[in-house]
Amino acid sequence: MKRASIVVMVIAVGITALLVLKLRSFEARRASFGETPCIRGQTAPDFALESVDGRIVHFSDFRGKAVLMHFWGTSWLPCRVEMQWFEQMHNQYGPQGLQVLGIAMDNADKKDIAEFASDLGVDYPILLGKESVGDSYGGVRVLPVTVYVGRDGKIVEKVFGVKGHDEIEAEVRKALTRRR
Repeated sequence: MKRASIVVMVIAVGITALLVLKLRSFEARRASFGETPCIRGQTAPDFALESVDGRIVHFSDFRGKAVLMHFWGTSWLPCRVEMQWFEQMHNQYGPQGLQVLGIAMDNADKKDIAEFASDLGVDYPILLGKESVGDSYGGVRVLPVTVYVGRDGKIVEKVFGVKGHDEIEAEVRKALTRRR
């Protein structure tokens, strides 16, 4: 029994390492997907998206807050890991002015998206994405994509693929220090 557990763990670590390496190459290949990077310092475009609970959410509703926007899909395994980290960031840095927004960019229906987020214990707003919103942020043809916006409303960073917890936290801290 113990040997089987070790074998499963070694395989899981190997697969995870391969996924991380593959995802990191997405940034280098983004031009082939028609994506352009958001320009650091550019004002984040406003949008209006429906949340899974039926409310209309505007980006401008979060004026003065640091915003972490996570463009994700229900079928993409790395999004599950990141969403749990983002929930931790939401809880830890929310009182300091961080707002996390999850933007579902797949074809799942509203009920399935809400259930997916609930099963992960995600409490931050989950929005139903539109391609036009992704395009306004330089394109999100490859998931996941995370955009960090400072309190000043300007883009701090756009990240393609999965990053580590410490890298995410560093970007959150940068966004929190950018003030109007």
